[in-house]
Amino acid sequence: MPRLSDRTRLIASATRRGQGRRPVNPPLERASTMLSDDPASMQDSASGPVYGLDGTSAARELRAALADLEGAGDAFLVPSGLAAVTVPLLALLRPGDEVVTNDAVYGPTRRFLTRHLAARGIATRFHSAEATTAEILSLCGEQTRLLLIESPSSLTFEMVDVPALAAACKARGVLTVMDNTWAAGLAFRPLEHGVDVSVQAVTKYAAGHSDLLMGAIAVQDAGLARAILHTIEDMGWHVSPDDAWLALRGLRTLPLRYNEALKSALQVAEWLQARPEIERVLYPPLPGSVGHDLWRRDYSGGAALMGLVMKGGDKASAHALMKALSLFGMGYSWGGFESLITHETPQLAHRQHRPDLPGQLLRLHVGLEDPADLIADLEIGLEAWRVAVSAQTTSVSF
Repeated sequence: MPRLSDRTRLIASATRRGQGRRPVNPPLERASTMLSDDPASMQDSASGPVYGLDGTSAARELRAALADLEGAGDAFLVPSGLAAVTVPLLALLRPGDEVVTNDAVYGPTRRFLTRHLAARGIATRFHSAEATTAEILSLCGEQTRLLLIESPSSLTFEMVDVPALAAACKARGVLTVMDNTWAAGLAFRPLEHGVDVSVQAVTKYAAGHSDLLMGAIAVQDAGLARAILHTIEDMGWHVSPDDAWLALRGLRTLPLRYNEALKSALQVAEWLQARPEIERVLYPPLPGSVGHDLWRRDYSGGAALMGLVMKGGDKASAHALMKALSLFGMGYSWGGFESLITHETPQLAHRQHRPDLPGQLLRLHVGLEDPADLIADLEIGLEAWRVAVSAQTTSVSF
């Protein structure tokens, strides 16, 4: 039989035969202490988890499903998407090492690099979000141990040539870690393109319902997997059985939700791009947008997350637009079933290479609502934007 599609495999792993009568979903097992019948087997992990930290049924099935999705030898669970990034860094870096990463990297990741790692003798070099492959590699010196890749980048959605960077880094002995949350392990598989470690926030698309925090770390190399496992054990990281159960249930429908959201996002993005209030839409799947050529070459799909660069405006006009909306929630994170909007211009101040944008930056997550309803809601928001900008212009003229 040919290899099954992702959509089928994520479901078929729940219905595989040879396990006797059982529920479709694993039982929810909350446990710290695990009991044994024989003292000789109390520390034998072949018989099952020795202690609750080892993970009960839902966590083990979730790890197996994520490893299969990412094409990994193993996948590990940690309590948040941020922890999925920080654990490999803690496992693989030592004082005196150096990290190279994107200036547009996820804000909490940047904070960890510049605060926690810097205080422990590990330096970071930031490349421009628009840097070429050659420019990124030029920052890799003798002390560079690891390239941390984020593609698309946070907020402004620039993309890098991941296969080229991974190959060049491997030739230089530099490790690569990629935050693959935007692709959800579904639209792009970093390990297949030469990346050493792929991480994602299960919080977002994999779980898909905005009700839990979790991260996943996928790795193929046994030595790297051992170092990551030891760090997780030494730090005492663990995910709750309830969250693992919810994430596994969400993962079963990931391809359906992800692809449906992409269709809606493209409809919304195309409509927005034609609007006079908007300078440009930052969305790699949109033809002509930032990163589109690399996205088309390497990706089989995309998240429903995009940036909107407005024509002018200020904080008040951005907030007026947001307040006028009724279908877009105002909240952080993304990847759930609901649409969201945030104002992101203030976040750009942290960058060394701040982009020259002609107006305010908003971020949209398009959920599973009817795209026609979302467009109608955005029409109302844009009208509020126009009124606010007009009032600002009138005030300035007086």
